Amino acid sequence: MKKVTYVTGNWSKILSAKQILEPLGIKVDNIKMDTPEIQADTVEEVAKYSAKYASEKLKCSVLKNDTGLFIEALSGFPGPYTHYVDEKLGEDGVLKLLKNEKNRNACFIEAFAYCEYGKEPIVFKSITKGKIAEKKSGIHGWSWDFIFIPDGYDKTMGNYPDEQRCLVWNTKAYHELAKYLQEKDN
Repeated sequence: MKKVTYVTGNWSKILSAKQILEPLGIKVDNIKMDTPEIQADTVEEVAKYSAKYASEKLKCSVLKNDTGLFIEALSGFPGPYTHYVDEKLGEDGVLKLLKNEKNRNACFIEAFAYCEYGKEPIVFKSITKGKIAEKKSGIHGWSWDFIFIPDGYDKTMGNYPDEQRCLVWNTKAYHELAKYLQEKDN
């Protein structure tokens, strides 16, 4: 079984990776490590930088991710600055920005950067489309989970426990990563 070290302390992210990758033959270990989160125009750039940093420090192959919430009515804001905006405005602030706005379309973009020691990172990306709710709801997850309703669902992500919530997201990037790792050594 191939192995990947996921650099995160977020249990939900680890659970997602294990639930999706391990049945595909990729064992997921993890390590909690602070990495610089650069300010960049795309989540791909942020993930690549963090993965390269972690790989060089740990001297092994790693997986690092970054996500962004892109709200159509706000011209893609907060985008790759999601973490900062969450700290400063939070979900309530974003809901205020969208007060009386009819266009609530949004998407989450998640970029996974896989980096082998001494090499450049490779990025796999998933996009989960949905909309921003009129008000917060749910008790599971954190932050944007309480206001984001994925396409095909009628409740926010915060209404689904971890084991369900991690499978609601578009998992394309995980599957592409697994395929890449499986084919890499063949």
